[in-house]
Amino acid sequence: MTAAGIIKIELHTTAEAMSTGKIEGKVHFIEETKTYGQKGFRKRLIVIEQENGRFTNYLPIEFVQDSCDEADQMTVGSEVEVSYRLSGRKWQRDEQSEVKYFLSAEATGFRMLSGGGSSSSAAPKAEAPKEDAPYGETFESDEDPPF
Repeated sequence: MTAAGIIKIELHTTAEAMSTGKIEGKVHFIEETKTYGQKGFRKRLIVIEQENGRFTNYLPIEFVQDSCDEADQMTVGSEVEVSYRLSGRKWQRDEQSEVKYFLSAEATGFRMLSGGGSSSSAAPKAEAPKEDAPYGETFESDEDPPF
C-alpha cells in the first residue's frame, strides 16, 4: 500500500508467459508449510491484507517448494511487496463429473517493506519453480490435484 493508502497492484501478460504482477500490503496470516504426495511437494499460504477505505481485501498467495522456507522472514503485520504469477488449472475426476477450474497466485519473490525478518531492508527473492511444470512438479494423475 502506498503512503496515501492507495492499493498498488501491477499485472503483466505476454503471449509466451503466464500473468505476473506485484502486490503490496500487510501480512495478515501465515500458514504452516504443508507437504503433499510421495515426492514431498511443499506449499505454504500467506494472506496479504490491503485496505482501500471501503473494505479490506485479503489476497492468498502460495509459496511452493524452497520458497516456503524463504517466507519464514515474514511476520504477521509486516508490510511486504510480493511478486507473483497467476496460474490456472482445470480438474475433472472423470468424464461424467463436473469440471472445476482453479486459479492461484504463486509467489515468485518478495521483499520486506517494514517489520519481519532482521530489518526493513529488501529480503532475498524467493526462488521460482521451474517453468516447465505447474507448481514445479508433475502429477501422475488428475485424481491427485495439488491442493
